[in-house]
Amino acid sequence: MSVQAPKDTPVWVNEHRCKACNICVSYCPAGVLAMRDDKNAVLGQMIEVVHPSSCIGCGECEVHCPDFAIMVATREEFKFAKLTPEAKQRAEAVKQNKYKKVGV
Repeated sequence: MSVQAPKDTPVWVNEHRCKACNICVSYCPAGVLAMRDDKNAVLGQMIEVVHPSSCIGCGECEVHCPDFAIMVATREEFKFAKLTPEAKQRAEAVKQNKYKKVGV
């Protein structure tokens, strides 16, 4: 059984399943995901979809999530972006910033 994407949403996080390990952030080539401080989360951080319009639909975040907490829409559900140089730079900046969001 597949999970249907929320309308006009390329990627989303089930925060109840997420342990904020940041693996998904580390695999995102477009800088779509980042960590945000969250005092209510177990480890004090949570994943955030910071640039949904840049999602290329590669699915790397979804397949590497050990807790099945992140999902990516199918190509039938969403028209994904192309990977741009700006998105690549943002992804690198997020990684350099200890996976926390930058320039948002």
